[in-house]
Order: sequence, then structure tokens, then C-alpha cells
Amino acid sequence: MKKISFLVITALLLFSGCKLSKKSQTIEPIIETIGGTPVYVSEFSYVYNKNNASNPDAYTKDNINEYLNLYTNFKLKVREAEAMGLDTSASFKKELEGYRKQLAQPYLTEKSVTDQLTKEAYERMKEEINASHILLTVSPDAEPKDTLAAYNKLMDIRKKAMNGENFEKLAVEYSQDPSAKQNKGNLGYFTAMQMVYPFESAAYNTKKGEVSMPVRTRFGYHLVKVNDRRKSQGQVKVAHIMVRATTGLPQSDSLAAKEKIDEIYSKLKAGEEWNALVAQFSDDASSKNKNGELQWFSAGRMIPSFEEASFALQKPGDISSPIQTPYGWHIIKLLEKKELESFQQMEPNIKSKVSKDRSEINKAALISRLKKENNFIEYPKALDAALAMADSSLLQGSFKKTAEAKNNQPLFEINKKKYNINDFFAYIKDKQKVRRNATPSQYMRVLYSEYVNDQLISYEEAHLGEKYPDYRMLVKEYRDGILLFQLMDEKVWSKAIEDTAGLKSFFNKNRDKYKWDYRAHATIFNLADKASIEKLKSELKKGLYKVNDFKFDHIFFAEGKYDLTDETKKAIDNVLPQLGRDKSQIIEISASADYREATGKNADISKKRAVAVKNYLISKGLDSAAIIIRDMGKAAKRSVDKERAMDRFAFIALYSKSLKTLEKNFNEKAPLTLQATEGVFQKGENEILKQIEWKADSFTVDKDSRAYYIIISKIDDPRQKTFEEARGLAISDYQQYLEEQWLIELKKKYPVVINQVEVQKLERK
Repeated sequence: MKKISFLVITALLLFSGCKLSKKSQTIEPIIETIGGTPVYVSEFSYVYNKNNASNPDAYTKDNINEYLNLYTNFKLKVREAEAMGLDTSASFKKELEGYRKQLAQPYLTEKSVTDQLTKEAYERMKEEINASHILLTVSPDAEPKDTLAAYNKLMDIRKKAMNGENFEKLAVEYSQDPSAKQNKGNLGYFTAMQMVYPFESAAYNTKKGEVSMPVRTRFGYHLVKVNDRRKSQGQVKVAHIMVRATTGLPQSDSLAAKEKIDEIYSKLKAGEEWNALVAQFSDDASSKNKNGELQWFSAGRMIPSFEEASFALQKPGDISSPIQTPYGWHIIKLLEKKELESFQQMEPNIKSKVSKDRSEINKAALISRLKKENNFIEYPKALDAALAMADSSLLQGSFKKTAEAKNNQPLFEINKKKYNINDFFAYIKDKQKVRRNATPSQYMRVLYSEYVNDQLISYEEAHLGEKYPDYRMLVKEYRDGILLFQLMDEKVWSKAIEDTAGLKSFFNKNRDKYKWDYRAHATIFNLADKASIEKLKSELKKGLYKVNDFKFDHIFFAEGKYDLTDETKKAIDNVLPQLGRDKSQIIEISASADYREATGKNADISKKRAVAVKNYLISKGLDSAAIIIRDMGKAAKRSVDKERAMDRFAFIALYSKSLKTLEKNFNEKAPLTLQATEGVFQKGENEILKQIEWKADSFTVDKDSRAYYIIISKIDDPRQKTFEEARGLAISDYQQYLEEQWLIELKKKYPVVINQVEVQKLERK
């Protein structure tokens, strides 16, 4: 992430939009020299203007000098990287080549085609379509006879639909879309940019109630029936409270989530404030600190149940009842609705999607243009000769032909550069894959088409710098950015982390910068009401909280016996996954005596039974320190044999020291009764702690219709941080220090001379 961010800063902040200026016959003015190397006014001025045009302080003396200082520091580091030869390493060249290809992409596109598709998409977005389809799958590179067979079969199905047969029934019977059995071919409502382009076009070009002709996509052939067309619903902005409950949760947890969302909904209906409930109870971390607010969205962009509930809300402030999605339960609040935005507002976003999702259309237009611009000539006879050499090995991915003189005949040429059959076969060797349901000649024709396209694009890439000076300059900027990253990592970033001695020395010299304020070791209990506080205090005194959802049936012993049988061991094994899951758990074992023990015989048998269970748990890897035995006392005398038999048992109960268990117990009946938070809080960090006196004690606070019980165990006085406590911040400061010292050295090595006359000319009076 550091590297990506650094390159973005380098290329976009310093050099965004830079263009190579044409050199005039006169000497170009110089704004500075770095180690004798000139930096031209035009270069600096263009970069400065691009990054400061909207700055109210632009072209003031202070702002120009500040930016020139940053620019000079950048140039110094690049100069040093070049002097060290970092630009000659294989790793550098490989990385630069990767970025070069990325930077070339905007130049390898047809702007007019993108613009046309963008406008078309916007016009289509004004309408939402409900459509059904029937799919017959066909591979993109299937043989012509196979595609024709699928087409003809779909035409027969279309005739049935046109003759009145039910389309849904036909979809269930014939469609090879796996979802057709459930949805009967119905895809619901969608708008532009949500389906593959040929399918979308078929839907938008078909009238309501009609069935399209077969349309080919990468999935196969489709029949599209338009069920309904409606005006765009526009966009909606909502906030939500979410209680997480993903698919596959245990039933008890799913039920608890539903109870919690219902309780929140009840509080909202009773008039409690939305923002407070979001802050206290929503499980969506990304929206919780924004009062639950989500970004604008349109139809087809969210989970259907969430989307339907959102658009159903009518007035800002309206709140939905709890609705379920695969992520959990939600209460949705309408913030705002708006119609479809203008083309000017949506154009950038649509254009980005068009460039990504409809690239094949653009690529076809690009290839057509490149063939014309670069005088592409194809030699059909040579192509036929090459195709004739295809054999079954090609379908197995093992086609291999050694270069032969007879195969030096050209297949095609690009600007008089010839590409022969041997070149093509070398390309096949690297690109071929195992293929089924194809013939060798058909697959070779597919590879030939890919080969032609790749060579046309490669040729264009190699000559982009000649056509587009701004591209050439942008590549240079990324080159400098990569060099700078490597050097900064060596001289500053990694050095600050790895130089422990230097870091500690820096820390010791600057200890006064790294201090703690007063800190409270506190536990904050957020309760539904004051009445719950007394119950909470009672539970806290116990220190152990029973794990109520741990269920264990009694295990029985034969009269006078205390050994575990296979059956009793199996019963214990069934609950082992729930035992010892965390260090806060305590396992309690109790066992009864039997009737004879009550008469004084075998007086210690109940303890032996409990010990037997404990030893078995230890043998399974549980910590003996986390297991306690509770004495049940002697069994009461029974008068019925059946009841005497019931006396002979052992029981396992589970307790926990964790506040999460306490919280769960309180929330069993009312999900929002208690939330507990414990930690060390620096003064001023926590809103609740701001309202109490900072001392070791317990406190009660009322806020947002909730009761808070706070226990402060101790207050730490302000003090200097230890080295380990300050490490992160100290590393950051040390990096800054190292960079400053390094720049001092670079300025000595490469003296900087500023041409103040030219600098002053840039200032606006």
C-alpha cells in the first residue's frame, strides 16, 4: 500500500497532466540547476499550474517557493538514484514495463466509441426493464455447425412462444440457465450496464410482450421476452441499523439477532433517537460512525430485499420494519430520493464502466483503426497454408513446429514489417491450451485472430511516445517514482525500522514528545435502565457467569461404580468443542452419591465420580486449573427404586469470567439490555468518561435514554511513554528526521542553484 500511494503521489500530485513542451530555437529559461543539471521554467511552471490552479494562494511568492522546494527535493532524490545505477537493474526494468503497459491503456482505446456507448447507456438508464430469457449454451469459439444447431433450435422454441405457448413453461423445459428451474427464466428488473451488452441491447430493442430473435453472448444464444418497461426509479439514499446474522449461524445466534433487531425497532417506534441507536447497536462498522448513512444507489445495485424496502419508503424520515438479507437484519431509514441525474453528472461514472465492461466493442473498433493507420496487409494463401498444418496436437495443447525456411512466407505485415508463419507458430506454442468441442483448424483460426490483434496493439504501444508526447512524459514520471520509492525505502523507511540502535537514540533525545495523559482503567456498562444496575452489581460480585447456552445432560453410573463407560465418554465428547474455548472459562463438575452412600457405605463415591470426569477432560487436553469440583453433599434417602437410580449421576456446568458472557445472559430476554466495554482510556477519548470524576470508584451516568455504570479500577498519572509504547510514533518521526538529514547531504553532493529572476517572473502581482 505504501508503494502504490507513493507512486500515486509522485505521478498524480507532482506531475498530473504533464505534457512535453516543444523546444524552440531560442534557449529555454532555467529555473534552477541541480548538480549542474538544468530544470526548465516550462517544466516547473506546467507542473505547478496543474496542481495549484484552484489554490487561492497560487502564484504567491510563498506558495511558489514552497512548491519549488518540494520539487527540488524530488529531483535531488531521483538524481541520486540514477547515480547509484538503480535504473539499470532487472527488477526496476520489469516493474517499469508493468506500469508502462498500464499507462498505455487510455491510449489504446477508441474515444468516439466510448463516448457513443456512454450516451447510449445513459438513454437506456431512463428506463428499467423486466425480462425473461431462454438460454442455450454455446462456447465462444464453437464450430459453425454447433452454433447453427443452437440457433435453429432456439428459433423452433421461439416459434412455440410466438404461437402462444407459455414462455415460463418453455424456459423451465428448454433453458440451460441453471436458475431457470427456480425463476422460470425471469430476471427481474434491470437497467443499462447490468447485463452483458448484446443481451441488454436485445432487451431494450424489444417491445413489451414481445420475444426477441436469438441473440449471441459469451454464454450462448438467448431468447429475450420483455415482460414490462417502467420509468427509472432514480436513486435513493438511506441509513440503516444492521444486526449481523450471516447464513449458517447456529439457530440460537440467529434467534438472538432477530430479537435484537426487533427490540431496536420497538425503541424507534417508541420515539428513541435514531443516531443514538445506530451508535450503540449497529454492526455495520463502515456506516456506524456516520449515523448509518449509505451511499446513493439505484435499482439493481443492492440486495433485492434491501433495495425493495428502500424504494418503498415514501418520505424522508420514514423507517422500514426489520428486513432480512444474507448479511443479517436491517432497519432502513429514508434520507432522500432523487430522479435520474443529468448526463453531465453521470458521464464520468458511466464512461468508466463502459471502458471496463464493454471493452471488447472498443477493442474491435481499435483493431479496425490500427489496421488502417498502420497499413495492415494480409496474405490469404499463406494463412491457408498455415491453417492446413493444424492437427490434433493443437487441441491437446502440444502443437509444436520447428522453424523451417518454407514457413518464412509472411502471413501479414504492419507498416511493412512482416510477420511470417514461423512467428505465428512460436506464438501458438506459448498460447495454446487444451480445447474440447473444436476442430484444429477452427482453434488455429481463433489463435491467428488473437495473434494479429496482439501484434497490432504491441506495434502501437511501441510507438505511442512518438504519437503522444504526454504519454512519453507520464512514463518518465512513473520511472522517477519507482526509482524514488526504492531509494526512500533504503535510506528512510526500512532504515528507520531496522536501525534499532539509531531509533532508540532518537527516542531518548526526544523523550519529551512521547507522553501519556491521565489514563483510566475502566469498564463501562451500557444498560437499558437504572433498574438493571442493581442486578448487574450482584452478578459482578460473583465474578463467574454461567454460560446458559451450554447444555449437558446428566451421565449415569451403576450403583456403587465411578468408572466412565464408553457411553458416558461419548456423551462428554459431544460437548468437548464447547469446553476450553478461551481462558476465561471455568468448568464445574458435580456428582451425586447413591442410596447406600446415604447409609454410610462408600462415603467418597460421589467425589470419585466427579474426579473421574475431571481426569477424562484433562486427558482430552483441557487445563486442570480451569476445572473445579463442587460437593453436592450426600444424596437424600429415597423410597422409590427409580428415584434411587436417578441419584447416581454426574453433571457438567460451564462458567466464564468474560463480560461477553455476562452481556449475553442479560440480553437473553431483551437484546439491548446490556453492552460492556473494558479497556484503558486516555483522558478525553471517551464521551461517557468525560462526564465523571477521574478517580478509582464506581459511577452512574444517564445519557441518550440509557443508564451507564462505570467502574474505574485505577487512574494512571501522566508519564513519559516507554520505548515500546512509543515505537510506532517514534518510527514515523525518525523517518522524517532521516529524510531531512539525507536531503542536507544530497544538497552538498548536488548543489542547488535557484534562478531567483525566473522565480520572481512566476509571481503574480
